[in-house]
Amino acid sequence: MALTAQVHFLDGTLSLIHIPLSLYPTLLQPILRLLFPQSRGSPPDLNLDSLTLDSSQHGFLNISVTPLECSIVCHSSWAKTIFEPAIKQLPRDTAKTVIISKDDYVVFSVISVGMDAGSRVADLTSPLALANIPLFFITTYYSDFILVPVKDRQAVEKTLLSRGFVFSEDSDDSFPFTSPYSTNHGRRASQGSSLNELPTTARQQPPPPSAIPELQERTFDNLKKRNVVPYVEQGLLLVQCSGRQDNNMIGGYSVRPSTFQTNGHGSRNRHSAHKPCWADTVDTKLYTGLVSALVSQPRFFSITLAQDDPPSLLLDRELVGIFGDSLVGATTEGGVSLVPIFLDLSSLPIEATGIVSGVAGTLVKELKEQYGAVAEEEDGGGGRRGRGSAQEEELELSFLSTVRAGAVILGKEVSIRAMEALSRVLVREGK
Repeated sequence: MALTAQVHFLDGTLSLIHIPLSLYPTLLQPILRLLFPQSRGSPPDLNLDSLTLDSSQHGFLNISVTPLECSIVCHSSWAKTIFEPAIKQLPRDTAKTVIISKDDYVVFSVISVGMDAGSRVADLTSPLALANIPLFFITTYYSDFILVPVKDRQAVEKTLLSRGFVFSEDSDDSFPFTSPYSTNHGRRASQGSSLNELPTTARQQPPPPSAIPELQERTFDNLKKRNVVPYVEQGLLLVQCSGRQDNNMIGGYSVRPSTFQTNGHGSRNRHSAHKPCWADTVDTKLYTGLVSALVSQPRFFSITLAQDDPPSLLLDRELVGIFGDSLVGATTEGGVSLVPIFLDLSSLPIEATGIVSGVAGTLVKELKEQYGAVAEEEDGGGGRRGRGSAQEEELELSFLSTVRAGAVILGKEVSIRAMEALSRVLVREGK
């Protein structure tokens, strides 16, 4: 069966920002500014129209706080006008620990149809990894997002075409494709890497791998050389959820119908006159929850705003209660609990490609083999369980790339087997 997905490039260019957790309280004010419209006192060179489809809408924004770092993906203008001035106020040695990517990035969304949960993203990203195109990957409640350097956008399109992806002719930016790949590559694929202030041309890319097995072998060799060890945070359980479809947080902040009263002559009453503004249209419960979560310096919190989707959150289950009924897909009790397996990738250069593609592909393959063996054993050796069993459904992976790390996200039970599988191949003997 043909596997299809719709890919759409979002507007704007993006910067990646790494903030050490020790500086998170210091830089909380500029972080919070990203969630609110800019005042008239904003820097004169801040072109709001270039940021979004209209004056207050983010084309794309991700704020993630994890046990390893605070990571931000925002419009390049925000990085320049909001974060750079704040960083310059820090002591020189301290300022050097906050890193803004030198390269600008573009982001495209992926909405897949009919793809196996263990391979739908790898079907898209494996060709990019094989072409040595660096990328970052972010799973959200509704979509998958892939970030690539602006300079590689044409190479991305060329690579997908050369690998048999079919672009539709009815849209310049959105193209359904048919993947020529089988469904055994694994699922979430990306590049997790560190960014630094050295020019990226200072390092030379190795030749691209010729096939998926070589990509996976090279990935684990690279990780072992860098002493990357997977780990989980004790007691940390996540929930993936969304803001409600009808909130105006990212939908252009459209204005509700006016309730102004007139004095009978067509003019507004002086006491009731009020020009509709951003505060009149947003989901105040959701915003209050967002600010409360960020101010608390959470163990894990990630929010993604994109121009075509409601707000998407991946957060510590302990934080769900502060959002009231403003979330969809989240409950304080019961439901699906997710466990993040962290990979500290700060020792890898930005040119390190295919890291998560290799990890996810190998991981899903090993997990399916383990569950297949368990199924055969439970069936008395008489045959394997059919597709669609609860065990196979648990193999769905998500992934969150942050600037200097990555998190593979799985169901609570399957994460135990995943840690065992990753540890076997990543932890050196005698370490």
